[in-house]
Amino acid sequence: MKAFPKTLACCCAMCVFLGATTSSFGQTVGTSRTRIPQEAAAVALNNLLTQAQAAMEKKDYEAAVHSYQEYLAKKPDDATVHYNLGYTYTAMQKSAEAKAEYQKAIALDPKMAAAYQNLGLTLLASDPAAAVGPLQKAAELLPEDARTKWLLGTALETDGKTTLAIEQYEAAKKLDDKDPNIRTSLGHALLSAGRADNAESAYREALSLHLEGAQLGQAHVGLAQALIAQKKIEEAQNELAAYLQSQPNDTNARMERAAELAELGKNEEALAELDRATSGRPENLRALKLRVQIAFQQRRFDDAIPALQKAVALAPQDADLAAELGHIYLEKKDYSQAVNQLIVAFKMNPASDDVLGELVTAQYLNKNYSGALSGLDALSRRKTLPMGSWFIRATCYDKLGQRAQALDAYKKFLELNTDQNNDMYFEASSRVRALSRELKKN
Repeated sequence: MKAFPKTLACCCAMCVFLGATTSSFGQTVGTSRTRIPQEAAAVALNNLLTQAQAAMEKKDYEAAVHSYQEYLAKKPDDATVHYNLGYTYTAMQKSAEAKAEYQKAIALDPKMAAAYQNLGLTLLASDPAAAVGPLQKAAELLPEDARTKWLLGTALETDGKTTLAIEQYEAAKKLDDKDPNIRTSLGHALLSAGRADNAESAYREALSLHLEGAQLGQAHVGLAQALIAQKKIEEAQNELAAYLQSQPNDTNARMERAAELAELGKNEEALAELDRATSGRPENLRALKLRVQIAFQQRRFDDAIPALQKAVALAPQDADLAAELGHIYLEKKDYSQAVNQLIVAFKMNPASDDVLGELVTAQYLNKNYSGALSGLDALSRRKTLPMGSWFIRATCYDKLGQRAQALDAYKKFLELNTDQNNDMYFEASSRVRALSRELKKN
């Protein structure tokens, strides 16, 4: 599916990260405070942590940073406070500063799993390859924690290591049978790996967990992608419809549903969905191509032509569009326009046998018999032509008054023809007799 929204694995990961680190923040601050002896200098340090905590609760991050820095100036070897300061920088979206503090926390306490985890998440958006190492370490320290394995899977998938990511997602799934994020992430990775049937199962499991909001929409659209990959078009368009109930402004999904409806031959529904997708905005190339497809299937050539002309204007170097316009003129029996357009298409793509073949047909039907013969000569140098081409060649010679060449071509057609009951056979037989008499007289 060429243009769907990607699984929200990375975004969800960051959301979970913020929630988790808020909890960790409370625990780590408490741990730091219990380690401070009750004496004047220690009380002052404890007050700084209290002030930082209060500032964090008010989301006054600048004040929290100031208190943590003042504390660390006096007690630089407190790993937990370096970790808390790193989280504060994360809340301020200062990734470089957060990364430095998490690294300091790890240097002071190499078994602080939360610091490895947050360091990995800090790196994930900008350098997923670098995020893998810290998250692997966090997973080693927390072997029974499903969320950590899921985050590691996210980093691996973002780094393009899909197979390894699937292993982590599946391990996380075994540890947690209720987390839909794990299943939607697994579904996306399986789909990327070409395992659409397994992806379908993962998305269906996610949907069975009674999702809501964005999670529900992502599971529906992911399942739709998996179904499309398996050519389960009817089911796929139903899933897209379910997704669009929660995301009605997703024009890409609407366009995709319109395409699947057209594939099913439900052209009126497809057209209605396409109209909703393009309402109030100029149609892009994809929308125009789909509109042409629907109109062509309905044999509404007068509707197809202006849409295709707009598409050609948007992509003037697209030889396929030029050829398609020529083909529609041919279907419409506007042979003169078909010839003109197919000549344009052939100049753009002279290697195309299909375009040359249609140009021969258009020239023949437009009664340009010399042009048709030239096209047949060119085509015959490229491939062996079917039996019917000999009938066209014979007719062209006949119309041009070239009786000897016409007689030879008619005979060649009759030699190759195995169906003696079709109209071409009777016409060719009749012309052979007539031409033979005419040539004999001469």
